[in-house]
Amino acid sequence: MTSHNANKKLVNEFHQELDQCPDSDIRHLLERYYTKDHRFYGVCPWDELHGADAITTLLWQPLRRSWKFLRRKNDIVFGGTSEIDGADWVVCMGHLYGLLDASWLGIPATGKLAYLRYAEFNCIENGGITRTAFFCDILSVMQQAEVFPLPRQTGAAILTPGPSTGDGLLSGKANPAEAAATLELIGRMVSDLDELNNSGNDRCPPEVLRRTWHENMMWHGPAGIGSAYSIQRYQQQHQHPFREGLDDKVFNGHVARFAEGSYGGFFGWPNLTHSPRGGYLGMPPCNRRIDMRVVDIYRRAGDKLAENWVIIDLPHWLKQQGFDVLENPSGPAVQV
Repeated sequence: MTSHNANKKLVNEFHQELDQCPDSDIRHLLERYYTKDHRFYGVCPWDELHGADAITTLLWQPLRRSWKFLRRKNDIVFGGTSEIDGADWVVCMGHLYGLLDASWLGIPATGKLAYLRYAEFNCIENGGITRTAFFCDILSVMQQAEVFPLPRQTGAAILTPGPSTGDGLLSGKANPAEAAATLELIGRMVSDLDELNNSGNDRCPPEVLRRTWHENMMWHGPAGIGSAYSIQRYQQQHQHPFREGLDDKVFNGHVARFAEGSYGGFFGWPNLTHSPRGGYLGMPPCNRRIDMRVVDIYRRAGDKLAENWVIIDLPHWLKQQGFDVLENPSGPAVQV
């Protein structure tokens, strides 16, 4: 067994125990798996939490109490060594789902089945989890509860699917050459975007994307933006509105970036800093610099990227501009 398979087994066992243990036992479970110097990166409203007690009382217990019969369904699981600092990581991406029977984060109960899209990165060292990044799409839950505060999104509003190939749960012996090819391709794509940031070109021709993307790419963004299919519709429904709505974009790098087989991904804290021009997601111009925390997971097919799953911490992005969607979940954003 490779170290990455051992790490995936560890994370899987952790999740199985977490999903089954009583609320009163969560803190003790976290203390068994997390190291004493564990660092937790969470989307707004959690941000950076310190210690098993804070993670238990602020994240897991309220979630478990609001969502009846909470379950987990993973679509992608892979491990790898980050090219950023050489640390070993495991990422799990999928949905937590259950009956939203009580208000959660100010989102009203629906009494119906609801899905919480998530991606979790865990850094493993000497058999313990030293760092965790927990990203989830809170705005998607608001959308399901019909209290969505943002303008009509440009992409499709769907329940985000897993890989079209159905092979995202990686196990067994991996070919290091495949991971290297995936990571190299992701790196070239990131460099192309950074070059666009530096050039100020916010409406690049599709040929730029065709260097690294399949023509019929599948792109799944967060609620508020939505999903797009093909380079043409991706540019129309996400890339152009995104890039034209944000000025002076600066790429800040990633905390972790790694791959296994044909899957790879990263997250940043923050990935991007920019100045909102006004109009994007219904927000007015902003005279301050705004950070954006992003997760990207990719599937490579041959020499091109075929699928991309993206979670952006939009509540954090909006809160920096004075709009707290969790304080006023049914209130509209400023329309421009």
